[in-house]
Amino acid sequence: MKCFGRGVRRIAPAPNSSKKEVVPPVIPKVNGWACPPPCLQRTGWLVFTYMAIVGFGIYIPLLPSPWSQAAYSLTGIAFIVHLVSHIATVSIDPANAGVRAKMNYSKPLPAFDRKKQPHVIYNMECSLCEVPVGPKVKHCSFCNKCVENFDHHCDWLNTCVGGRNYWPFFTTVLSAFIGTVLLFVIVLFVFIEHYVAPSNLRTAPQFDHVSDGTWLVFLPLAPIETSSAGLLVVAFITLMLLSLCLLMSSHLLSFHFYLCYRHISTYEYILEQRYEDKTKKEKAAKFSKASAVKQDKLKEKEVEQCKEPAGAKSVEGGLVVQDPLGSSIMGPSEDSL
Repeated sequence: MKCFGRGVRRIAPAPNSSKKEVVPPVIPKVNGWACPPPCLQRTGWLVFTYMAIVGFGIYIPLLPSPWSQAAYSLTGIAFIVHLVSHIATVSIDPANAGVRAKMNYSKPLPAFDRKKQPHVIYNMECSLCEVPVGPKVKHCSFCNKCVENFDHHCDWLNTCVGGRNYWPFFTTVLSAFIGTVLLFVIVLFVFIEHYVAPSNLRTAPQFDHVSDGTWLVFLPLAPIETSSAGLLVVAFITLMLLSLCLLMSSHLLSFHFYLCYRHISTYEYILEQRYEDKTKKEKAAKFSKASAVKQDKLKEKEVEQCKEPAGAKSVEGGLVVQDPLGSSIMGPSEDSL
């Protein structure tokens, strides 16, 4: 039984299969809450939950006043904005207006037949959704529906990013970057201060009732005792995860700032890159062809030179023939004949 297998939607026959094989229909996704959630989406949820617990439960309470209040406020706003924008991005249906008005998401769409249409969208009409579409609409093979102002399909959100949910998506990325930076600074400060001046992290009144080698987490509501080594190990693991998140979010955010500056989408950027790669390959092919022709001409010239009579060479329009006895005999030139 293939309990966890996911069928692959093909638009061409698989190897060693019949050309008459029918592509199985697929039920379109309404939004990012479609089940089962992909691995990346579940990973994102786990990372967000871990960072919220570690940040607000362990390290922010250790900060001295008034830094703890500032950290609670700024990091809390970043996390709340990220959560709200994330839910909005996942919940919004990015499909085209015609698709949303017509489509019944409980029924699968018909299979794509290349014998009838060369492309999914032909003459501004989708052959699968059977609705008229605009020039910036693309049929997503993962969601199996036409997306308005298609940007890209995000596996972290399990939905397409288009015109209807692009700005909530952008807010999600921006808030994730800001929250990651704030939490990275807080955890790094606690990690360093633990060695430099640990007394600055033990300002809570609950530390008056424990020994110097004991630390408290989940202050002030549910203090739990832990060791210094445990606090530092969790801090180190958190810093490694935050570094990875910071690298990914900064790269994604800078890329979308670049797209906004150029007023293009991710899909249009990919098409530009494909066109540039195709142009480079065509230029390289033409250059190699011209080089091959040039080499062929050089070879022909060398062959012609090899076919000239041995011992004969032309000098200033005349012909010098080398006598077997070693003397040179000057022959008449063509002008003198």
